Amino acid sequence: MSCSAAMRQAPSGRLARVGDWLREHAGLIRGLQWLVVLVYAVLLLVPAMLPLPDETAHVWNNITIIAEFAFWGIWWPFVLLSMLLFGRLWCGVLCPEGALAEWASRHGKGRPIPRWMRWGGWPFVAFVGTTVYGQMVSVYQYPKAALLVLGGSTVAAVAVGYWYTRGKRAWCRYLCPVNGVFALLAKLAPVHFRVDQQAWQQAGNTRRSIAIKAVDCAPLQPISQMQGGSGCHMCGRCSSHRDAVTLSLRSPSDEIVRVAAREADGWQTLLIVFGLMGVAIGAFHWSASPWFITIKQALAEWLVEREWFWPLEADAPWWLFTHYPEKNDVFSWLDGSLLLAYIAATALLLGSVSMLLLAGAVRLAGRWQRQRLHHLAQALIPLAGCGVFLGLTAVTLSLLRGEGVYWYWINDQRLALLVAANLWSLWLARGIVRQWQPASWRQLPVLLAFSAVLLWVDSAWGWLFWWW
Repeated sequence: MSCSAAMRQAPSGRLARVGDWLREHAGLIRGLQWLVVLVYAVLLLVPAMLPLPDETAHVWNNITIIAEFAFWGIWWPFVLLSMLLFGRLWCGVLCPEGALAEWASRHGKGRPIPRWMRWGGWPFVAFVGTTVYGQMVSVYQYPKAALLVLGGSTVAAVAVGYWYTRGKRAWCRYLCPVNGVFALLAKLAPVHFRVDQQAWQQAGNTRRSIAIKAVDCAPLQPISQMQGGSGCHMCGRCSSHRDAVTLSLRSPSDEIVRVAAREADGWQTLLIVFGLMGVAIGAFHWSASPWFITIKQALAEWLVEREWFWPLEADAPWWLFTHYPEKNDVFSWLDGSLLLAYIAATALLLGSVSMLLLAGAVRLAGRWQRQRLHHLAQALIPLAGCGVFLGLTAVTLSLLRGEGVYWYWINDQRLALLVAANLWSLWLARGIVRQWQPASWRQLPVLLAFSAVLLWVDSAWGWLFWWW
């Protein structure tokens, strides 16, 4: 065996043992999950029952600030980052909602999954709905809003688990608001559970007289046909099954370039282009946008001139629009309506232009095929994921500023991350386009058109971080 081959096999062997360790220590993992559930419940419930913190409250002396920083300063941005590094390990090992949904399913009705739940559009609809509603009630700032959004999702997860399947995670597979986002980002992870289909078949053929126990796959993955990691929760339960499933290294481009050529669909494209690069950007934009303020002032003056005062009233309940008079933070009906309109307009503008540019790139590659459009859109995942990470870490930095911690160099790091994400997306696009047009000179116009999509989305982050 050559030295290079030995070096490749060594890390793969160590990774395989990690996968087996996860399988062999399932009880320890379940205990860890219940510990996370306990911490999650305390951070979600206790702050909602306490008065809002005053100016003397800090992260070291107030549980509400601790919970705010834990959820929005650490949890959300770095769970997203973990998807790029380890796949959906968070889902299979740590997620409190997943653990509760599976527990409820083991003790529930065990009914079959209904047809409506299998609809492919739920990841897009759930992500958009949760993102927009979170902005309406200021979920990043107030514990009651966090309880409503996060707690409501958890209650729904338990209810779905109780009614449907036996010991599975139907909620995670079909309805979780971040399932679609996690599935997209996990496609870029350098590790996955590789399935050797030949070994799988041989094990079945040579052991017909021996009953091979099926894997208890909570997220309901078809393990024998599994080619990528987007739906796998990385729990390790299938590790070494039939001597065919192994935790292994892979190229970060493999699932996008090879697997997505067959599996990419329209709902994933909508989630990438109109969700992550549309609605999410609008949600991060509106509170910092001088355009939002200018439009609101103009509309308020127009309403006053016509003596239409009711849209300026701030009497909406807190669970519909932000309403915390003690913090001088209340939304009028005009504020809330304009917020919705701003996010919708941002999503439509950014998404529509991106789709047109993507379609142009596909057409430049030769014969038009809708599947090619969906496949090329997958190359945008690094930039889309980077944008959401930057938006969430802006919340982290805002919380740190409240504690007197300032990172004056952060914009340089943001620029470096955006450049890296652009190059990653362009690299993936080249791998995809090369399958359509082997000749380099014919790839160039396609990649230039794709680069226009990247620059268009970059401009949205330019306004937020540098130009406003």
